[in-house]
Amino acid sequence: MGLILAWSIPTSVLVLVAVGYAEMMLRRRRHRSGAPLTATYIDEFTAMFYGTKRAELEHRDSQSMMRDEDAQGARARVGIDLDTGTVVLNPSSVDDGKLS
Repeated sequence: MGLILAWSIPTSVLVLVAVGYAEMMLRRRRHRSGAPLTATYIDEFTAMFYGTKRAELEHRDSQSMMRDEDAQGARARVGIDLDTGTVVLNPSSVDDGKLS
């Protein structure tokens, strides 16, 4: 039983390296995007040993679910004034009569 526990972490690291290499080769061929499986595994593995990593992952998840407000980024391309019933187009968003 002690031998199994002693080899569990080195074996998981070797499996992680093998999966990461296979993932890298597949990404090169298929030009995929998104979070790789190995990154998720490393995050969860690190969170098991460090409580602050768990808090970081939960914060990252909550931030990804929040919606972006207009005040946080660039000016809105189209503004709608419901009180007066008008639509305002910014000059930078108009390109040859079409919205960009």
